Amino acid sequence: MVTNSASFRYLGFLFFICTVLLFTGLDKIEVNIMEARNFVSAREMVQNQEYLLTTLNNLPRYEKPPLPTWLTAISGATLGFDSLFAMRLPVVLITILLVFTFYFFSGKLELDSRHALQNGLILITSFYVFFSGRDNQWDMYTNSFMMVGILFLWKVFQENSNQWKNTLLSGLFLGFSILSKGPVAFYALFLPFLTSYGIVYRIPRQKWIYLAGMLVSGLIIGASWYIYVRLKDPVAFQNITSRETANWSVYEVKPFYYYWSFFLQSGLWAIFSLVALIYPYLKTRVNNLKAYRFAFFWTLLALVLLSAIPEKKVRYLVPVLIPLALITGFYIEYLIRNFKDSMMKWERIPVYFSSGLIVLIGFAFPFVLIFMLMEKLYTHLFVGIFSSILMVGCAIFIVKGLLHKDFSTIFYSMIALFAAVVIGLTPLYKEVVNNPNYASASYALRLEKEYQIKTYSLSAVAPEIVWDFGKPIPILEQTGDQRSFPEEKQFGLMVDMKDSSIVKGLSTQFKIRKLYRINQHYKKSMKDRLVKDYYLFTKNLD
Repeated sequence: MVTNSASFRYLGFLFFICTVLLFTGLDKIEVNIMEARNFVSAREMVQNQEYLLTTLNNLPRYEKPPLPTWLTAISGATLGFDSLFAMRLPVVLITILLVFTFYFFSGKLELDSRHALQNGLILITSFYVFFSGRDNQWDMYTNSFMMVGILFLWKVFQENSNQWKNTLLSGLFLGFSILSKGPVAFYALFLPFLTSYGIVYRIPRQKWIYLAGMLVSGLIIGASWYIYVRLKDPVAFQNITSRETANWSVYEVKPFYYYWSFFLQSGLWAIFSLVALIYPYLKTRVNNLKAYRFAFFWTLLALVLLSAIPEKKVRYLVPVLIPLALITGFYIEYLIRNFKDSMMKWERIPVYFSSGLIVLIGFAFPFVLIFMLMEKLYTHLFVGIFSSILMVGCAIFIVKGLLHKDFSTIFYSMIALFAAVVIGLTPLYKEVVNNPNYASASYALRLEKEYQIKTYSLSAVAPEIVWDFGKPIPILEQTGDQRSFPEEKQFGLMVDMKDSSIVKGLSTQFKIRKLYRINQHYKKSMKDRLVKDYYLFTKNLD
């Protein structure tokens, strides 16, 4: 059980690790399409003073519910929409909430404070949890809020005090989860939890009334926004809902077994997670078999439910990685207790293999860094030297732990090495990933101001371009072959490269001058989704 004194000390360390991993170079990575949708919607919320009928480029955007966007809008309005740090701050805080909740949940499983700390460290260093914790889109919010709801529901099931208080708090966070990404976490995280709990612990009959109260209150809160939008903008809501529903069976369709390499998404812990999933092996070695069985069923049921959905993406695996961290924690705890004296030689093979790979990465890091930066190394000499010393030092400590059969040293050295990678590589991302043809859409906004014109687009605009441009870009309406043009004498027009022939066909109506080519690809790419030509159109008056 997690004690108060140990909890304070361990939570401080856990917070420190989360801060290093999630805040380092937070504004260095480019904005991806999912983030751009969230950022643009948040900015337009504040610009338009409309917080319920969400928009993207001033068009209805009801594909995702608004709670993450509300939080992003608050951060942007407070700290500035031009700050990527401000725009990503909410997801960092919500990820820390998940890790702390996971720590306390581990204590509710009657695991000691050290074991709970190890679980939290495993979770935040699981690759896709770490990645999602710095990527401000919807997945981390829905799963974090659901995990808080699960913690309060556990208290309802296991304790006899504050029953209705915990019930309503559980329902509140269930509602927040639904307001973050619909029923995704309810399906992939909550239902497997509830089923696993019923299998292993059993739900007392007198607790069913509280479970019903939690579900009713949570669904009312979660459905509130959907009902409002359905009443206020029924046509757009229905069109978007139909399109989203169809995507589940026709978009990104993958075979049933697509997710069954899911343990690889834990990154650093991939081999440890795989061994931890071997139930016949570990069931006689864990210090709490009941809790291990519960986590084992929770993980597999989440995997099966996700596998049953035709549409599959790697980021949908976050709800599986949460109970997987619990399972891995049992194996790590077993290794810490027994690696030195009480294990068979063959049992140590996975540890030597996985740790050996990590040691190689640690020793190779300085040479890889030199190769990646080349002539730019001198401008980042301090970060390069500091991170290389950390990496090599961690690798040496892992070797020391292997030689002395001290897995505790190995474990914490692996955590430190993960942090060293983040410290060393994240701030250098833009130096390593570089497109010499990159040209920001924000420059087109400067051209707009220079020529005192308004900018339009011939066709749909990628969210990343809208975000970088800084304001909505109206799309010219088209009916059949007829296209409506602005009434202004001069205007700017963004055009896809594939539509250059359309521009040539308008030369009899307009004087056309190409001013700029937008290229938002941070990496060299053969695709042109983020490429737009910016033209100055002037009406022929003769």
